[in-house]
Amino acid sequence: MERLAVDPLAPSPDVIARAAEVIRRGGLVAMPTETVYGLAADALDETAVKRVFTAKGRPSFNPLIVHLADAADLPRVARDIPPIAMELAAHFWPGPLTMVLHRQPLVPDIVTGGSDTVGVRVPAHAVARALIRAAGTPLAAPSANLFMRVSPTTADHVAAGLGDAVDLILDAGPTTIGIESTVVDLTTSPPRQLRPGGTSRDALRVILPELGDAPEYNDGEVRPSPGMIARHYAPGTTLKPFDADRLGETLIEAQAMVARGIRVALVVRARPQLPANPLLRVMPADAVGYARELYNVLHLLDDESIAVAFVESPPSGDAWEAVRDRLVRAGNATP
Repeated sequence: MERLAVDPLAPSPDVIARAAEVIRRGGLVAMPTETVYGLAADALDETAVKRVFTAKGRPSFNPLIVHLADAADLPRVARDIPPIAMELAAHFWPGPLTMVLHRQPLVPDIVTGGSDTVGVRVPAHAVARALIRAAGTPLAAPSANLFMRVSPTTADHVAAGLGDAVDLILDAGPTTIGIESTVVDLTTSPPRQLRPGGTSRDALRVILPELGDAPEYNDGEVRPSPGMIARHYAPGTTLKPFDADRLGETLIEAQAMVARGIRVALVVRARPQLPANPLLRVMPADAVGYARELYNVLHLLDDESIAVAFVESPPSGDAWEAVRDRLVRAGNATP
């Protein structure tokens, strides 16, 4: 595994050229985006994409998102593009919004799970877009971690999780949004939000006032988007939710565990008066800041060998929807 530092705002052409060479020969590059680090391969090279699935241990029914450098490249991978897609692109691209559209025939079945649709986005990260341009091909880039585990927001997370399964890691420091893109299916009427993420439902409703919700899927059934499996983004630590008004009872339970030799943590949005144990992680009080720190904290819980983490349930409201979704899928809370 090779690892190269790269400026997140002005990436070195030499570093980008090296990464593009890896992509062109069918290799895997862990690239930073504004959301999380992605495990990038040539989206039009079936053999390269198979390596992504193997490296992650990802099931074939879970499709990948195709990343483009510019919205003008959308017809290369999608067809029958509705006008609303270009309106969304004008408002939200580059950025954390993925649109599910009908795919072009040249997009391999392995990318889409064999379905007739493909998820596409333009990342808002100079390194990612420079790499896509230099490679001269769209990139399939799911999060650069083992399937179902916590997504990486730093190059260290990638190295620890995937190791030599990655040919090259581009280290541009921590990501700025910290959770994955929102996914919207534009092949249905009305459009549906398949995964909440870095673009809020409130923002989308300005353009998609009748935005619907994702349908239910059976185990093993092909989904039109990643991030739709019940357990996902999960640390090794067991997460236990609690409401803020039950902090006192939660502390008693946590301290009883500590007394039995169990490593325990408390994840909260405000600093309570606590004894030395359990381990305390104070999260930002706002949804954007919380999302940015969430995966990093989940990684830290595993690094600290925490057995149980009591996590204060996030507030209601659309601003917190993506955070609630990630905690639900990590096995932490009810929706």
